[in-house]
Amino acid sequence: MNSLTIAATGGAQIALRVYGPGNQERGSVVIGGAMGVRQDFYAPFAKWLASQGWRVTTFDYRGSGDSLPDTPHGTLRGYRADLFDWTRDYEAAIDHAHGALPGKPLYLLGHSLGAQLPGLITNQHKVSGLLSVAAGSGYWRENAPQLKRIVPYFWFFLVPLATRLCGYFPGKKLRKVGDLPAGVILQWRKWCLNPRYSVGAEGEAARQGYANARFPVLALSVTDDELMTLRGTQSLMSLYENAPTEVQRIAPADLSVRRIGHFGPFRREHEGLLWPRIQQALAGGLLRGAAA
Repeated sequence: MNSLTIAATGGAQIALRVYGPGNQERGSVVIGGAMGVRQDFYAPFAKWLASQGWRVTTFDYRGSGDSLPDTPHGTLRGYRADLFDWTRDYEAAIDHAHGALPGKPLYLLGHSLGAQLPGLITNQHKVSGLLSVAAGSGYWRENAPQLKRIVPYFWFFLVPLATRLCGYFPGKKLRKVGDLPAGVILQWRKWCLNPRYSVGAEGEAARQGYANARFPVLALSVTDDELMTLRGTQSLMSLYENAPTEVQRIAPADLSVRRIGHFGPFRREHEGLLWPRIQQALAGGLLRGAAA
């Protein structure tokens, strides 16, 4: 594993980790993480996937994980970043991975938010496909039932008040999501309150960005996901209106386990059955007839 820092827009320094296979490389995989999840979380899976012949890149969005800035307050108070900036960070990671293996396929493996932002990137021509894992529209009425009961309090009271008082969202102290720049959490709030999510909140330019995507998208929807629903996954896929898409459901019984959940697909206990299924999807080009 090689750790490095690359430059993104606005002078932001983005922390990357690259896991090399050490033998013949099938291609590149860039893992786009979920909201508030550090790249550390994906390290066991990334290392395993590299052992299967892939060059794997993980990264932290600006203002999070190893991409934290030096600020006068020692916190994210006043730090300026939004989800468009995070999209630029994703682009920078893609550019770096593509430059390392320009003649090989490059797949995005997006967990939750990491499968939402590719519709907004400007270097889609470098992407061979998107494997969406436990991802969907964040529109609150399409959240899983348990989450849907508490999310109005989160979006209409906790987020506005805490962000206003602190100058950022202090998620670690609140045990909600994680610390996030004010611009990120407030823009995400706007998306999650709109029935058409990012496209509805941001308008025609965002709709066109998703419409421009032509790479295949395979979505793995987890039946016991405590955050995302099948309806939400289908809503996200509908934003990629001109891309070939497919949704596959994964249930704990399929893997002979009691639980998978929103974060489970990347936990080491699923190395035996689920991780090979993910690798096989990548090796097969995600959709039938799309093999690399």
